[in-house]
Amino acid sequence: MLIQLTENCSGQELQEIYAVVKGIGYKPSPVKTQFGSYIICTGKARVDIRLVGNLAGVRDVHVVSDPSKLVSRLWKVNTTEIPLGDDMKISRNRFTIGMGPCSIENEEQVVQMVTFLKKNGIQLMRGGIFKPRSSPYSFRGLGIDGLKIFSEHCRANGIRIVSEVMQVSQIGEMHDYVDIFQVGTRNSQNFNLLDELGRVDKPVLLKRGMSSTLDELLASAEYIFSNGNEKIILCERGIRTFEKAYRNTLDLNAIPYLKEKSHLPVFSDPSHGVGVRAYVEAMALASVMAGADGLLMEIHETPERAISDGDQSLNLMEAERAIHRIRETVRFRDGLNHA
Repeated sequence: MLIQLTENCSGQELQEIYAVVKGIGYKPSPVKTQFGSYIICTGKARVDIRLVGNLAGVRDVHVVSDPSKLVSRLWKVNTTEIPLGDDMKISRNRFTIGMGPCSIENEEQVVQMVTFLKKNGIQLMRGGIFKPRSSPYSFRGLGIDGLKIFSEHCRANGIRIVSEVMQVSQIGEMHDYVDIFQVGTRNSQNFNLLDELGRVDKPVLLKRGMSSTLDELLASAEYIFSNGNEKIILCERGIRTFEKAYRNTLDLNAIPYLKEKSHLPVFSDPSHGVGVRAYVEAMALASVMAGADGLLMEIHETPERAISDGDQSLNLMEAERAIHRIRETVRFRDGLNHA
């Protein structure tokens, strides 16, 4: 059961609600976010929700059988919208494309990427400055100094930044320079990190763990929400399977499933999802038709020379073509939805 509280719920009213919830055999857990106050009630007894719904201080009460209650669509029918300032937002009604290199390599690259994105009307740039790498000898990012360069050029051109945070200690130093914190696949179940990101009033793009089920992804999102942050974007980025023909298996089934189960916006990352440049555009278009609210894609001015993930990065000519085709596909999909 999920209880939404009124904005002016008093301390006495709250204590009375707790007493009733405990009296019917449920455990109350309070949650306060940027947008509202809730009580998550866990228990097994069957209950008439009118016992709670009629109490002073209660705005609404919902029966939510899903284990991840706050991120469930069972209590919130409309998809969450995430404002990013200046009339930009993540929304089901406004498809978002985010592009950029796997790793920020130097200032010249940032300038070139920003120029390309602005020319093509892209308002979200991705780029790693702390990179989790399989080998300790691989390039691991420019760090906070690289992020400051990244931020300076993007801010000056009205472009928002999404960049990966790898540990709790990085949140504070990154905070003023990013618009969206990204949680990568290796940290999808780093619950200490998720807890802390729940205490930050900035959006979090949460990628699916490479071996995680969708329910585990939703549980990770619940950690963030339950600590106070409702601004969460779910991202399918491919899972590790027995198939060796490509880097990962992009689970397109995940997109409609997540959109049915959760009110959170859903992105797809076809670059990591397939890991082969020649297939990225096709999987991006397939993600659109599966219902994705946005895409996160890797591009590079010269993929053959990229320090990381060049094999899955589109060059700028390929990226421009992909942008055009993605937008055409979005218009086609939206036309079908309104037919």
